[in-house]
Order: sequence, then C-alpha cells, then structure tokens
Amino acid sequence: MKKKILILGGSSDIGLEVAKNFLNSKTYDLTLHHHSNSRIFKNLKLRCNFIKSDLSNSNHSKILKKFDNDYDIIINLVGYISNQSFEKFNIREFYKTISANTLVPILIIRKSLNKMKKKNYGRIINTSSIGVKFGGGKTTYLYSLSKHMNEFIPAYLKKMSDRNILYNCLRIGVVNTKLHKKIKKKDLIKRVNLIPTKKMATAKEISDFIFYLINKNNFINNEVINISGGE
Repeated sequence: MKKKILILGGSSDIGLEVAKNFLNSKTYDLTLHHHSNSRIFKNLKLRCNFIKSDLSNSNHSKILKKFDNDYDIIINLVGYISNQSFEKFNIREFYKTISANTLVPILIIRKSLNKMKKKNYGRIINTSSIGVKFGGGKTTYLYSLSKHMNEFIPAYLKKMSDRNILYNCLRIGVVNTKLHKKIKKKDLIKRVNLIPTKKMATAKEISDFIFYLINKNNFINNEVINISGGE
C-alpha cells in the first residue's frame, strides 16, 4: 500500500522538487498544499491530490477540515513572508505569519499522530531558516521568529521514536528560489559572499536531502539539521 504524504507549501520551488522526487519513486500517494495559482502544477496534476488553503487565515478549524488525519509523512515547507522589521511589525501580520508557518502545520501534524502511532510509522520534516541564527534580516523578523519556533521539538514527539515516528527540522540556508524576490532590500550578491561555500543551494539539493530523510533514514531523529553551506 502506498504511503500517504502531505507537502505543505507544495507550490514553492523546493516543494515542487520534493514532489517530483516522490512521484518518481511511485510508492507514495501525494497531496500538495498550495495558496497560489495551480497552473504551476500542470505537469503533476494527473498524479497528485491538491489542497488550496490560506494557512494565515485565523479560522483554524475551517482550515483543518480540508486536511486528512491519515498522513504517513508530513513535510512543512510553508514560507509566508510579510516584510516587516522588529521595529515596525504590526499585530495582524504577527498572527498571520505565526499561523501560516508554524501553528497550522503543527495542528495538522498533531491531527495525524494517532494514525501514525497505530501504523507504527511516521516521518515528519519541519523547516527553519538560517536567518534564525542571525536574528532575522532587516525585514524578515516575523518570518525568522516563526521559523525559530519550528526548531522547538516537543517532548511528546521525542517519545514517538519507539513507534517508528521520526521528527526532524531542517535549518535551511540561502537557496536559489523565488522566495528571495519577496524580501525587500535584499542584496543577494552580498549575502552569498557571506556563505563559506560562496554559493546558494539549489532547490534540488534541499529536496534530495528531504527525500533521504523520508525514504532512507531510520536513525536520524529529533534533530535540527543545518543545510546552509557552512554558515
């Protein structure tokens, strides 16, 4: 039987690469969450399920009804950015950012845990940002704060190891994706020069590591793993 996998933020560059990897394996029933024009999925439509939802919405019960509670694998790649600094952020954007990047994904994960326990199998990947290490950028305070919250691994999830449920968080560095175009006043050339490897990662490099953690890994667990070019 195919394992059911949910990719939150499936319309991102990394999300699409992850989807391609899992579709190529032909052993997964794939669901992609998105909050964008679904035309970007035109090459995947015949082989995927799709859920369109704005996770920044405050009506969490309504959002959760769209998602199953029987996922074997959950990957959170949501990256909502509001371009607000610590000095000037507003409360509305604070709640929207935390809701989209952290709260709703955690609620979806929690919803699936009982089924994972019954099956004695589960793989969960959350994602953070290298910005956490530096306190966020000039206009990415809220984004980095929400990603820092994703690095907190609850004791309850640590106890799930004996049920073959593995939970890890990736602290992702600068990746060559369209996400950076959403960040105002960002000098990418200057930013890349700060990376010891002097280059950005590709979306495929990140997706290949995610695929390994899901498809091959049986031992790495409860870790925050830097994948950031040495930063």
